[in-house]
Amino acid sequence: MQPTTTERGARLVAELRRRGVPEAHADPGRRAQYASDASIYRRVPLAVVFPRDRDEIVTAVAVCRAAGVPITCRGAGTSTSGQAVGAGAVLDLSRYCHRLLELDPVRRRARVEPGMVLDALQAAAAPHGLRFGPDPSTHSRATIGGMIGNDACGSHSVAWGRTADNVVELEVLTYRGTVLTVGPMSRAEIDAAVAAGGERGELIGRLAALASANLDTLRTRFDRFGRQVSGYALGNLLPERRFDLARALVGSEGTCAVVLAATLHLVPVPAHRGLVVLGFDDAVAAAAAVPPLLAQPGLLALEGLDRALTGIVVRPRTRATIATLPPGGAWLFAELGGTPAEVADRSAALTAVAAGQDGHTGHETVGDPARAAALWRIREDGAGLATRLPDGSEAWPGWEDAAVPPAALADYLREFVALRDRHGYAGAVYGHFGEGCLHTRIDFDFSDAAGVARFRAFVTEAAHLVTAHGGSLSGEHGDGRSRSELLGIMYPPEVLALFARFKAAWDPDGGLNPGIVVDPVPLDGDLRVDPARRPLPLVTVLPLHADGGDLARATRRCVGVGKCRSATPRGGVMCPSFRATGDERDSTRGRARVLYEMTQGEVITDGWRSTEVRDALDLCLSCKGCSSDCPVGVDVATYKSEFLHHHYARRVRPPSHYSMGWLPLLSQVAALAPRAVNRITGSRLAPLLKRAGGIAPERELPRFARRTFRAAFAGHVPGGTGERGPVLLWVDSFADHFAPEVLHAGVAVLEDAGYRVEIPAGRQCCGLTWVTTGQLGVARRVMARTVAALAGPVARGVPVVGLEPSCTAALRTDLTEVLDGDPAARAVAAAVRTLAEQLGEHTPGWTPPRMTRSSISQTHCHQHATAGFSADAALLAAAGVDNRVLDSGCCGLAGNFGFEAGHYEVSRSIAEQVLLPEVRAAAPGTVVLADGFSCRTQIGRTGERPAVHLAELLAEGIAARNRDEEQGRPERPSR
Repeated sequence: MQPTTTERGARLVAELRRRGVPEAHADPGRRAQYASDASIYRRVPLAVVFPRDRDEIVTAVAVCRAAGVPITCRGAGTSTSGQAVGAGAVLDLSRYCHRLLELDPVRRRARVEPGMVLDALQAAAAPHGLRFGPDPSTHSRATIGGMIGNDACGSHSVAWGRTADNVVELEVLTYRGTVLTVGPMSRAEIDAAVAAGGERGELIGRLAALASANLDTLRTRFDRFGRQVSGYALGNLLPERRFDLARALVGSEGTCAVVLAATLHLVPVPAHRGLVVLGFDDAVAAAAAVPPLLAQPGLLALEGLDRALTGIVVRPRTRATIATLPPGGAWLFAELGGTPAEVADRSAALTAVAAGQDGHTGHETVGDPARAAALWRIREDGAGLATRLPDGSEAWPGWEDAAVPPAALADYLREFVALRDRHGYAGAVYGHFGEGCLHTRIDFDFSDAAGVARFRAFVTEAAHLVTAHGGSLSGEHGDGRSRSELLGIMYPPEVLALFARFKAAWDPDGGLNPGIVVDPVPLDGDLRVDPARRPLPLVTVLPLHADGGDLARATRRCVGVGKCRSATPRGGVMCPSFRATGDERDSTRGRARVLYEMTQGEVITDGWRSTEVRDALDLCLSCKGCSSDCPVGVDVATYKSEFLHHHYARRVRPPSHYSMGWLPLLSQVAALAPRAVNRITGSRLAPLLKRAGGIAPERELPRFARRTFRAAFAGHVPGGTGERGPVLLWVDSFADHFAPEVLHAGVAVLEDAGYRVEIPAGRQCCGLTWVTTGQLGVARRVMARTVAALAGPVARGVPVVGLEPSCTAALRTDLTEVLDGDPAARAVAAAVRTLAEQLGEHTPGWTPPRMTRSSISQTHCHQHATAGFSADAALLAAAGVDNRVLDSGCCGLAGNFGFEAGHYEVSRSIAEQVLLPEVRAAAPGTVVLADGFSCRTQIGRTGERPAVHLAELLAEGIAARNRDEEQGRPERPSR
């Protein structure tokens, strides 16, 4: 009897661990995380292995070969062609094998391990005025090994070429266990290697014989233009190219050897760079303008995108940037390098050439680096943005990166669009126009057999079309599962035979990434959306409107671009736990993949009761960063709430769900005797209380205020004139019971602005703690009561001002989700504003107190995801405060997350990446601003200095101004 897949995986993992490779896994959760990459394909692996160093890579390959298990090597898993998924063992080289082994600025070389992320290499090279030339849009997570596998290019290949052009040597491992270093070789070196014998000599001899017998073919069929990436790079075996085996391996997609280390060529960074944005009537007109623009000196990049791509964007900040583009239906982004004077002259010359082209509609020469970065962000997010069309339908990368010589681009694009339209498809077009490489996502329908057949017919015709224009099926992402079957259209049989000989020379056992390039798997097999697979009938409580209430479709939003795997702690909120652990399981993508596999019921079979999904979601902070930072709006916080609701239905929950999920209610009880409660929580009983409540022993329990804000406000005598009418101050549970001074400050500021401050009747709650712990039934009841209390004032036009960002965000977003279809809930949500929004945008004529202060501010992640910080920044500037917004992401506490047992180390690690070092380094007298209770708690407990709320800073300034006015002194700077 043949062993099952589960048994085979368990045996392989056991042997790997026995042989000293401990990070080997065959559990359903790990297999689910690695079942897909960024392509349309899905292949559940037998096992997933995380080698920790070079020796463990060698051992893992040996164990897999002995067991007859094929290997797929993987970096960031952002491949759009399907070469990073496989049915055997997936070796993730990104988690541990990412060291910089050597950097030689004099020779302009770097030697790195395959898992090193490109941005990390760039950061190491930057102090020497150097960089690695190729820079795909996934640079913040793309690994050098993955770039070598696909021969990645990026925006600057016009100037610095493909990865193959920048590889000096490779140290590689064959499936049979031979380690060898390869690079260019002279005839004498080839002869010496062959004479030495062994597997290395035999390999070099076979490849040298292949080259010498096929010189004409190698010279005429390869490297006909810069982006001919499809197939193997056999042109590098020519003697005039010094029989360069390293460059011949680049782009082999892990089918020939495993990269152990790479020596790379670095290029000098231009002294100055400038951006010119050129508008055109449409993408074809933009493509037609490319050849004359390429002739201009100093060109570093020439990227294109069309209105179909920008029309998909929904995030307000990005839409605001798009609205300022030059008029037209398509744009070219031209980057130029040189001295400042050269860049200015070259920009003027470039715009003059563009102005003479048909269909040109205008231009902008961008001088502001911040604006240039915002514009480039549109292009970088293209791979994610293009996966959803304006009507919400899904678009896929099945024909993603074909390329033609730039001179043929306009004709190819015109005919390609006609072909797409003839098949009834839609999709955005963007890409590296200066290299003739087009990216496109198309709304293929894989839901039934007819849709799959239509997909096959379309890509087959597209392959004939690009070949007719002298192009390549792939221009930078490799052939993978998407195009390997189509190589016979691009190349004649004799070239395919050479590919087979090249593969056999390196990997005669066929153990490395089988089915790619040689002996291809069908391009319509192993689809992620398989009409033959019947998903589980899982019904959600939350509406998931953007995805038609379908959790499978919602989790399919994750197409795998991997922005959540950013290697830098700066640049947005997503995904804080991945930044702390470096584990795919703790990324937005990893969680989305596990949730998707749960809906399919194949690998993860127990649906809502799945422990694998529960564990994958454990380190999700519910920070909502992914809902705004993910290019396609994957919202794991919402999916987590939905899952926890079902997972614990009619079951005992973790203690923290009671202690912190019910904190608003428990706080009301504690408020009856806060001093006694504080004595107990600060006594020797505290460890027992923490253990009973599921709270981390390292955490200090917050102390309850002696008097709640509500109790104090009952005797409040209104101040100010109140001429602007009433405003409803939202009394959040955190400030009410733990920091009432924040709410008192809010009252003082609003009254100074001319408002009559009121508070909601009764004890209302936004319900957030019940939402984040998945107690949606309770959340619905709490929120319904809140809406009932606020509906009357809101109907009379009274705004609701929130001081706690998490509660404000919950009232704006979660309220309408949990109470879906309730018009009163929608009205309440629309009336909710932050303090800065109310004062800055709805209080004409009021000026804040002048304060000559310096501050740094930590933006609460829920505010980042919903309201943003622009209103706060404007208000601080108006007050004369020199504020710097920290690019620090989540504080790491995130409501209940950082208090829960088992989360302390991750919580602290997140805070220590940027936030806490910035706080400690701030100059004396610098105000630390943090509106979120969690943020202030994290900073106060571990940052060695207190943080204050914006309302407190403004109230302090108002008090100082009022004192000065009473004493007849002119307004003075607050100190």
